[in-house]
Amino acid sequence: MKNRFLISFFILVLLFQNSYGQDIHFSQFFETPLLRNPALAGLFKGDVRVQGVYRDQWNSVTKAYRTGSLNAEYKMPVGTNDDYVTFGFQSFFDRAGSVSYTNIQFLPALNYHKSLSSEKNMYLSAGFMGGWVQHRIDLSKVTTNSTYEGMGVNESITDPSYTYLDGSAGLSFNTSLKNDPDNNFFIGVAYHHFNRPRTSFYRDKAIELHPKWIFSGGLKLSVGDNSFVDLEGDYARQGSFTNIIFGALYGIKLGPYPDEPDYTVSLGSFMRLNDALIPVIKLDYNPFSLSFSYDANISKLKPSSFGRGGFELSVSYIKKLDRYTNPYSPKF
Repeated sequence: MKNRFLISFFILVLLFQNSYGQDIHFSQFFETPLLRNPALAGLFKGDVRVQGVYRDQWNSVTKAYRTGSLNAEYKMPVGTNDDYVTFGFQSFFDRAGSVSYTNIQFLPALNYHKSLSSEKNMYLSAGFMGGWVQHRIDLSKVTTNSTYEGMGVNESITDPSYTYLDGSAGLSFNTSLKNDPDNNFFIGVAYHHFNRPRTSFYRDKAIELHPKWIFSGGLKLSVGDNSFVDLEGDYARQGSFTNIIFGALYGIKLGPYPDEPDYTVSLGSFMRLNDALIPVIKLDYNPFSLSFSYDANISKLKPSSFGRGGFELSVSYIKKLDRYTNPYSPKF
């Protein structure tokens, strides 16, 4: 009876994850721009950016979630009207549970930035991202009644993996305020999984990944010559589920030249509504950036997780190429 209950619970979890398509979320969402919106690719001061994020979640339970993200962007001028394009990709790896439930993604991206100002400080961008996704489990780690009876795994899951194509599209608008590149904002909207891919180990055509809307915004304001405030927020809706995350970082520039500081130290906090409080510390040392955050669980899972959420570590590298035509867009 106990084994049957565990099997039923396991299947229900898989069905929940696949039918509702609960996408992974990072607390440092501001370090994963393509997962927010492909039209946010290229919104940085420079020509090349590479970012990596690692997340370790729910260490209070057996076989915690471990997630890694890697994205890269390359900007290239187009024509003579200050337009440019960003080529990029988003890759992703996630593993969880005693049966090694694994999610792997590789999604190339393209974003076109249309200049709306001769000062190169106002852009309307349209982006697209799409590619390959695989889900798999390790059937050798699935324990059932048949296993104890010496008959092996005798369940309806016969194929330990399935693959599909996924697609996202988005728009964004960004501009500096009063022609000051240190004061800027952006807004954007993205529509993920627009092709509604089927996601089931049982090849059930009725189970598909719900499309997801994400509305994003950010505002960066100078506070004196050597400090600034960076506000970020996302609202996501997928089926009947919503996710709201928002917060702020306060940054201090260290060094004799505020425009090119030796270091920048940022401290702040974010909140994932009804789920977690997230303190963040960030260090910029050109051309690298390092951020650390920790989720303090405030959801209904707090008693069972002992208030533990997960920690994240992100690393970013930005390079400005030595070329005559250097596209500019406000840095966030």
